[in-house]
Amino acid sequence: MNIIDPMLRANPEMRIAIIDKDEPGGVCLTRGCIPSKILLYPAELVRTAERMSEFGIDVRLNGVDFAKVMGRMRRIIDSEIASIRQGLSQAGPNIDYYPVPAEFIAPYRLRVGGDEITAPMIFLCTGSKPLIPSIKGLGDVGYQTSDTVLRLKQRPKSIAIIGAGYIAAEYGHFFSAMGSQVTIIGRNPRFLREEEPEVSALAKRELEEHMRIITGHEVKESKKGPEGKTLVTVNSANGESMTVTADEIMVAAGRASNSDVLHPERAGIDTDPHGWIKVNGFLETSQPNVWAFGDANGQYQFKHKANYDSIIVYYNAVLKRRMRIDYHAVPHAVFTDPEIAGVGLLEKEAIHHYGEDNVLIGIERYEDTAKGEAMGLKDYFAKVIVEKNTMKILGAHIIGPYASVLIQEIVNLMYTPDRSATPLIHGMHIHPALTEVVSRAFDSLMPPTEYHHVMEHQYGLPAN
Repeated sequence: MNIIDPMLRANPEMRIAIIDKDEPGGVCLTRGCIPSKILLYPAELVRTAERMSEFGIDVRLNGVDFAKVMGRMRRIIDSEIASIRQGLSQAGPNIDYYPVPAEFIAPYRLRVGGDEITAPMIFLCTGSKPLIPSIKGLGDVGYQTSDTVLRLKQRPKSIAIIGAGYIAAEYGHFFSAMGSQVTIIGRNPRFLREEEPEVSALAKRELEEHMRIITGHEVKESKKGPEGKTLVTVNSANGESMTVTADEIMVAAGRASNSDVLHPERAGIDTDPHGWIKVNGFLETSQPNVWAFGDANGQYQFKHKANYDSIIVYYNAVLKRRMRIDYHAVPHAVFTDPEIAGVGLLEKEAIHHYGEDNVLIGIERYEDTAKGEAMGLKDYFAKVIVEKNTMKILGAHIIGPYASVLIQEIVNLMYTPDRSATPLIHGMHIHPALTEVVSRAFDSLMPPTEYHHVMEHQYGLPAN
């Protein structure tokens, strides 16, 4: 959400300083979700083309022009950045644009380039940066991150990705579809550990058709040799070491706070041990009338969550209407092949909060719907979790094509007053369409123990 325009409408006399040391547009546009999804669409097309023969279509994939794929992404992003920069530079007398770093020198006082400015109200939207783990020799050998990888012009023949979360999974999917040999190395025993166990297990199994995924290994050292860049890893379970050699290394080990640049301590603004800016339930910091939202507060690092935060801050800071944050239904998606999406509680969380006897779980496989069968889909599924007596939706998790679209039907109901699944169950769904995967999941509700039996004995996937 563009918070500037409504602020000026609410108070036309307000003077606003916009400070951004990076290219304007934020992490999402400049080096995050938007450029990565521009790259992932060609990867999706490659995987689709590879399956064409299953449907009697003779298509030959002669190759991928990596430079063209990257160039298209850069042209789109650079055009958007230029448009925003021009808009900020010509915004009018009420807006001062500072494309330079800033730091606090006192409460409500900032040094911005060579100037000092003060303001009674400050919004901290400082984003985040790639987290770089402490690995011996990594800096000397050299590596890519989600920031720098967007500047590549030549496809690496092989790439080792440190990390096994969303960013690693998506870039692993991209580079493997482009033709690179990909190895993902994760320190956690589970790939995509924040997903349900059965979702992460199926995702690992499917993605391993195109790449190597190593879990439960910590990277201890990096060194360069005649064959390329080598990572020395240690198995967390037995202490055995293993090496992985590739032409390029990418670090995708998570995100870190940018607040150190600001020196918030000089302004009386508290941060947590990891540098994320602490906020209350209204997104206000420890300093009155200073607000932090988006990645800056370290909670749910998604652009759609930042958009939601900006609305909360607008109501609280500008309109002076107290509105508390509510993160009970923050959806997310992982744009791999297969696609993954989730919202709300995991099964273990639901049982912890509501008790096993008060939780029901439903499942439907894509292949058991007419549309899923037509698409030749196997093993993909939707899992839904509800409170037994009220039918309140507690969470949902989908793995398969268009998961990010299908989840929205559930997300919208989770923002109604009673969060009930009843409208979805009683609503009419188009047949045959993939939305039947969602509706039928709610028609198959069962106790958790029965669900585990179905997953393990019928589908061959771990459910806990």
